[in-house]
Amino acid sequence: MFQSIFNNSTAVLTSISDKQMLICTAVSLLLGVVIAVVTKVTNGHSSKSILTTLILIPVIVQLIIMMVNGNLGVGVSVMGAFSLVRFRSVPGNGKEIVSIFSAMAIGLATGTGYIGVAVAATAVISIVLLILGFIRFGEDDKGARQLKIIIPEDLDFTEIFDDIFEKYVKQPELEKVKTTNMGSMFELTYNIILKDAKNEKKLIDEIRCRNGNLTVTLSHREHTGMEL
Repeated sequence: MFQSIFNNSTAVLTSISDKQMLICTAVSLLLGVVIAVVTKVTNGHSSKSILTTLILIPVIVQLIIMMVNGNLGVGVSVMGAFSLVRFRSVPGNGKEIVSIFSAMAIGLATGTGYIGVAVAATAVISIVLLILGFIRFGEDDKGARQLKIIIPEDLDFTEIFDDIFEKYVKQPELEKVKTTNMGSMFELTYNIILKDAKNEKKLIDEIRCRNGNLTVTLSHREHTGMEL
C-alpha cells in the first residue's frame, strides 16, 4: 500500500507512463480538494484564493518532482528558480500555513508515486484538523473581550473601575496604558471575560458614567500571534 507505483529499482526514474501520470494527477487533485474543504470547514474565513491554491499546489509540486525525475542538474535549476519566488500577499494564519505545507507534502508523495502514503497522510491530517476544530482546541472563552477606556488625565485609574468589573467581568487584566489627545487623556486597555454577554451595554453605560462619558470601546480580543 505504501510502495511507489513507479519502477524505482534504480536511483533515477527513467520513464513515467501516461497511465501513471494520470493516476498521480487525479489523486493530487482529489486530495487537494479534500485539504481545501477541511481548511474551509475548520477556518471559515479562508478566501477563495487560498482554497484554490490548496487544490492546485499538490498537482504543481507533483509535476515538478516528475520533471526533476532524479536529475541532479534539473533539481538544482528548479531550486534556483524557486529561490526567486516571493509571496506578495498578506501572511496567512497558522491553519492556512499548515494546509499549504500539507498540500506540498501530498504533491511530493504523488510525484514520487507513493499514492498510498499521500492518501493516508491526507486522511490523518484531515481527521486531526476536524477534531481540533470540533473541540475548539486553544480557542478563547466566548466571553473574551478587549475593553478600551478613555479617561481624563486627572482621574486615578488604579482601582476606579474595580466595583464595576466585579459585577460584570471576571479575570480583568490591565494590558496597556497610554496617553492620548496631546497627553490630556489616558487610554486604558483591558483584557476581560464577560460573566454574561447580554450585559455588554450595562457594562459600557456604567463605565461612561465613571469616565465622564468619554469613549469606551468593547471588541473581541485581538489575536496578535495568529499570523505566521
